Amino acid sequence: MAGRVLLRGMLAGILAAFLAFGFARIVGEPQVDRAIAFEAAHDAAEGEPPEEELVSRKVQSSIGLLTASVMYGAAYGGVFALAFAVAFGRVGQVSPRMLALLLAAAGFVAVVLVPDLKYPANPPAVGNPETIGQRTATYFEMVVFSLCAMILSVLAGRALLARLGAWSAWLCGCALFVVLVTVLQLALPTINEVPADFPAALLWHFREAALGMQVVLWGALGLVFGLLVDRMPELHGHHGVVRG
Repeated sequence: MAGRVLLRGMLAGILAAFLAFGFARIVGEPQVDRAIAFEAAHDAAEGEPPEEELVSRKVQSSIGLLTASVMYGAAYGGVFALAFAVAFGRVGQVSPRMLALLLAAAGFVAVVLVPDLKYPANPPAVGNPETIGQRTATYFEMVVFSLCAMILSVLAGRALLARLGAWSAWLCGCALFVVLVTVLQLALPTINEVPADFPAALLWHFREAALGMQVVLWGALGLVFGLLVDRMPELHGHHGVVRG
């Protein structure tokens, strides 16, 4: 059964990636083009020669973006399926479809939203090349710590179920998550390398598009995977889970 769940997770991830790619092409790529144009104009004003493109912008925004999206989606879909297999039957009496939606929401919050609040996405014209290693390391530290905080909060909520009841227990778990991520946000260094003359509206729209792409990816992943596993009869009735 685990293999079938994993296969469905990867398939759901790939389908979600196609939807996210469509969103990125329509909403995100125009913001990237404007940011690149700003960077080129800025370099030209300072007398710097244009950087040579190793891969053309047309390839980057089409087949390159699609390939990266599909690989990203398949990987996340596989990890998502494994998380589903571990959580199924252990987080309450919920249907496979509802569990998939809950996991997608939790994954989006832990992997995307919390790190994005500390280190939001920046367009190509923003960022010092000399600090890319530090920025990458701190971002992934935020992702790992956020995931750990989410897992600890879920375990704490489960431990309090018998004593406090479902509603109060999960509220306590949510409160613990907020406290932990707040401490993490304060503990990790703040990095702000946005040029003073960079258009604020362009930066805002780029970050909206980047976050929107993740909303599409995780939302579609939860919905599609939920539909696929809900059709697996061996999951219904397992550990007391009923169809619904």
